[in-house]
Amino acid sequence: MRRVNVVMRLVLRLPFPTPLSSRLMLVTHIGRTTGRVYRQPVSYVRDGDTLLTPGGGRWSRNLRDGHPVTVRLCGRDVSARPELVADPDEVERLLKVMRERNPRLASFVPFIDRARPIDRAKLETALGYGFRVVRWHVDHGERS
Repeated sequence: MRRVNVVMRLVLRLPFPTPLSSRLMLVTHIGRTTGRVYRQPVSYVRDGDTLLTPGGGRWSRNLRDGHPVTVRLCGRDVSARPELVADPDEVERLLKVMRERNPRLASFVPFIDRARPIDRAKLETALGYGFRVVRWHVDHGERS
């Protein structure tokens, strides 16, 4: 996956939208303990004025509710405030929205199946291990 992410970072950093940027964005965040700058390609779906991302990897642990980070979205850097959603009912609802708009979600969220209902026990186990849905509130201006 590391090698794939290197290529994805290059493509997502382009100054114009690409076919990949319609489903992937590049999140720039700072490591909690290292202070290092990381750029993480993540999938997203639009939900009204927000974006939804599955936050199951270590990268999402560096996010803090409401603290803006830079995301590269369709060839532009924008500021976005993450909301880390952990309520099981809301996470299940949001995962259903995400699965409907991106059926490939099942390939990278292990407790989701394309054709079956979400297994509530597996969802609650994942939440216990730190899985979250990140709801991004995008500021509608470019970052300088």
